Amino acid sequence: MIEYRIDRRTGVATYLQIVQQTKQALRLGLLEPGDQLPTARAVVEATAINPNTVLKAYRELEREGLVEARRGLGTFVRKSLGAAPNRSPFAAELTDWMRRARAGGLARDDVAALFSSALEQEFTEGERGER
Repeated sequence: MIEYRIDRRTGVATYLQIVQQTKQALRLGLLEPGDQLPTARAVVEATAINPNTVLKAYRELEREGLVEARRGLGTFVRKSLGAAPNRSPFAAELTDWMRRARAGGLARDDVAALFSSALEQEFTEGERGER
């Protein structure tokens, strides 16, 4: 089961963090169709956020067709996103690169900045056909 981590320093709305983390878990194959999301009460207890925030996130995921609420039972995953990239050779290469970056003295935020920059550059150029 997924455990949400809320970072109040990001400036990203709390409900969006839940939506993003759920989507990431779906892309990585950590959540699969039929899996149950934690109850709103469990998320509130683990993160100390307002129950309405959790429900808002779950409604957004439901609106996107990713989950479905079953009255009296909970919220369940309807479909996955992607082909479980954590099982691909790219995941191993990326993990190895991150280990080397960390061993080379880069902090988490440094690695995140490098990754975000490379991601933005590669996909922006790729979308424009610049290669």
